[in-house]
Amino acid sequence: MNKPTITVIGSINMDLVTVAARFPNQGETILGERFLTTPGGKGANQAVAAARLGANIRMIGAVGDDAFGQELIRSLQNEGISVDYVKPVTHGSTGIASITISERDNRIIVVPGANHALTPEDLDSCESVIAESDVCLLQLEIPLPVVERAVSIAHRHGVRVIVNPAPAQPLPPSVLEQASFLTPNEHERTILFDKMDEEAFADKLIVTEGAKGVRIWQDGQERLIPSFQVPVVDTTGAGDTFNGALAVALAEGKALHEACRFANAAAALSVTKLGAQAGMPRREEVESFLAEQERSQ
Repeated sequence: MNKPTITVIGSINMDLVTVAARFPNQGETILGERFLTTPGGKGANQAVAAARLGANIRMIGAVGDDAFGQELIRSLQNEGISVDYVKPVTHGSTGIASITISERDNRIIVVPGANHALTPEDLDSCESVIAESDVCLLQLEIPLPVVERAVSIAHRHGVRVIVNPAPAQPLPPSVLEQASFLTPNEHERTILFDKMDEEAFADKLIVTEGAKGVRIWQDGQERLIPSFQVPVVDTTGAGDTFNGALAVALAEGKALHEACRFANAAAALSVTKLGAQAGMPRREEVESFLAEQERSQ
């Protein structure tokens, strides 16, 4: 099988991760257990997830002219991801995410930095890159006008586009209408369709529901694709792993329910390790895990 080509348009951040026994209360200082810096950003995370699962990945995004930016570029290159379309922003800082991990969950604050220097005109100059893709994958840690332009270009060229509406915000009607799939979690779903008729877009919805699995609608019928039970170490990046894996599976021609099961398996494996990108599995791990699940049924 030829490797599919996926263009990921999104954020590139450095994650500043603190591990603690519990979350501090308002105004309280506590001692943490561990601190680390690790590559992140929803765009870069999803690009890494897809690359490890066997796709050719081209990243469109922006980093600052600082040490974090240089490190993140090297990290993407080490994953085999093309960074020819990553915009260097002079006199600007690379985006960061401050992540606290405790009680098998996380709380995250994102400072966009250079990610918000990406413009619709940058997308115009990458039109041929998008047009040649099997799937285009986007999130909302970049300016919304950039997302609108990317979806419009992909739609014009008949390229399937997945929009992961995170962090949650209402989307313009053009994005809802032109996107091939929308992948909110339960919280994002309620914001995405505030004052709008969800039924009109039900066939595009792939709602991630954590430990329960993924909910899809086909031909008016609702269907839950169950998740896999695994020991949880860190849930950071599980959603990004799901979206990257979903893009790969759909680009390879898998049916929607099969693509969601593949993505569920990749996401399940990702939570068994600490760190967003560090926990993302490779293709052989996912296939071995799925085969094991088949044998145990």
